[in-house]
Amino acid sequence: MAYESMPPPEVCDRARRAKDARFDGLFFTAVRSTRIYCRPVCPAPTPKQQNISYYPSAASAAAAGYRPCLRCRPELSPEVWQRGSDDGVQRALALIAEGALQEGSIEDLAVRLGISSRQLRRQFLASTGATPIAVHTTRRLLLAKQLLTETQLPVTQVALAAGFNSLRRFNAAFVEGCGMPPTRIRRQRVETPDNALVLRLGYRPPLDFAAMLAFLAKRAIPGIERVTSESYERVLGPREASGYIRVTAEKSRPELLLQIADSDPRAIPDIVRRVRRIFDLDADLVAVHAALRESPLLARGIKQRPGLRVPGGWDGFETAVRAVLGQQISVAGATTLARRLVENFGERREPAREGLDRVFPTPERLRDAALESIGLPKSRAATLRALARAVIDGRIDFRGGQSLDSFVERFVALPGIGPWTAQYMAMRGLGHPDAFPAGDLVLQQVLGGDKRLTERETDLRSQAWRPWRAYAVLHLWHLSGELKKGKSDVVR
Repeated sequence: MAYESMPPPEVCDRARRAKDARFDGLFFTAVRSTRIYCRPVCPAPTPKQQNISYYPSAASAAAAGYRPCLRCRPELSPEVWQRGSDDGVQRALALIAEGALQEGSIEDLAVRLGISSRQLRRQFLASTGATPIAVHTTRRLLLAKQLLTETQLPVTQVALAAGFNSLRRFNAAFVEGCGMPPTRIRRQRVETPDNALVLRLGYRPPLDFAAMLAFLAKRAIPGIERVTSESYERVLGPREASGYIRVTAEKSRPELLLQIADSDPRAIPDIVRRVRRIFDLDADLVAVHAALRESPLLARGIKQRPGLRVPGGWDGFETAVRAVLGQQISVAGATTLARRLVENFGERREPAREGLDRVFPTPERLRDAALESIGLPKSRAATLRALARAVIDGRIDFRGGQSLDSFVERFVALPGIGPWTAQYMAMRGLGHPDAFPAGDLVLQQVLGGDKRLTERETDLRSQAWRPWRAYAVLHLWHLSGELKKGKSDVVR
């Protein structure tokens, strides 16, 4: 059966034989003689052609009766879907990743997407080869398998982290999905120094981790984030139950290492999801580059920085506030305002980590705050208060599964938020791959060459790069530093 989201069989054949990491997660190889499914990069001996079948997702292979390989570990594969895409299945996958089926039903999910549950199942089977429930179940079991393999969390806590409230149900589901009890997987665990909780997060290479850290470092909020040339650190959670994460690059494999400390195990899926969004780990750069290379300018950018991705934000509201603070001023100026905002309106953490001792202000805290006291113009302070009220009232949110047009439409209805700010929020706060702030001065200058383009001309030029325009934005911003030295320090 041909699936919409999977490469053609001949491409799968070549990628499997070459163990090509660029196709990791885009398909899975199921071996009929062993009843095991593997990643394209599996180090095991290559099976005979007549014994294999290809599946577009781990869930579809599991639904066909295969169990995950213990050597290549399918739980480490990057996702197939693109966060924020307006495609119905992609929007549903984003909602499932946020836990939509943990408490809700298929019918509830379909209502949020504006389609029938029957249509949703049909679309899922055509694209992923599995039903939404099967995708949700497989995600939970693969997370549990990773936690059992890489951490020393007790099995009861692993079950909670994977969304199971009953240890008996967890054990039964694990045996059915993985072909063995959780305790047998635990015996496969690799020891880690100091009993640290460190998870491996896979991606399809290349990834320009240094460029990502440089981008985040310029925009890091003091007291909440710390970014060096080698790592990203952050404190999270409420002031009285503060958690901590640190992200570094694995030198020998296409993986990042996520260290988690002092966090409730039930928060692990959300932490992993947010880190993957910040570093854009599920990007399919083969597809992105194929769309962008038609432009000679973007082809040049791709050649120079083939691993460039779209940096996301940890929290949608935090990213939106940061975008408003940065309207019409430099990156450094916006960071100064963000520091003042946190110092004046953010709570202090107890206990605090050195240099990481603050909580970002909540919408409730900013709703009626005297924001002019940190040096904000009255109009921008009013915009932040309106933004906070809209979040509290539920008129806007940063949940997955939103279409780009509806997201932008609701944000530009707020005072002081225009298309540029709304598109920037969609790009970094929502992780939408097609967000494109056509009103950006730097984009207009770089694309216009000797003549600055209008917003309409810039938007028209971008249509050929759909649905990956956010990646074009990053390449053009980087190119601006070369083409217009000293003129590119505008907040983006």
